Amino acid sequence: MRNLFAPWRKTYIQNAHKKDRDCFICVAANSLNDEESLVVKRGNFAIIILNRYPYNSGHVMICPKRHIKFPYELNEDEQKEIMQFLGLAVKMLENVYHPEGFNIGVNIGRAAGAGEEHLHFHVVPRWGGDTNFMSVFGETRVIPETIEETYKKLKEEFNKA
Repeated sequence: MRNLFAPWRKTYIQNAHKKDRDCFICVAANSLNDEESLVVKRGNFAIIILNRYPYNSGHVMICPKRHIKFPYELNEDEQKEIMQFLGLAVKMLENVYHPEGFNIGVNIGRAAGAGEEHLHFHVVPRWGGDTNFMSVFGETRVIPETIEETYKKLKEEFNKA
């Protein structure tokens, strides 16, 4: 098997099991530095942030500001804004990346793949052929741009909305 090095994933792997760290979503929701916390859109009840360890360029997460685990804990205002942000994220990603489709999903609990016990919804732009031999045989994804480039593009687009 060949190796493709992705050093930015090291931090995630090293810290994924730690329970004493702060919730990264709560940190982002309370941050005054959107670029550092990768927040591209803020609302009254929710935020849109880039996934620091994306499946594809443009992978964002819509998160309630309040630290909750389950969708049934969302109040009506949070539900409304999160759904509005889901639609907005798809529109902005279409404008910037012109994907052929999207995956939208949520993982609840560590056993389901959630890296954080703070409810969040993934929006992942998809293209035909984006799952190539690297991910099938090498268990590796190739992301064609840096997180900084993604942030700049999406922040500009969300600022227009």
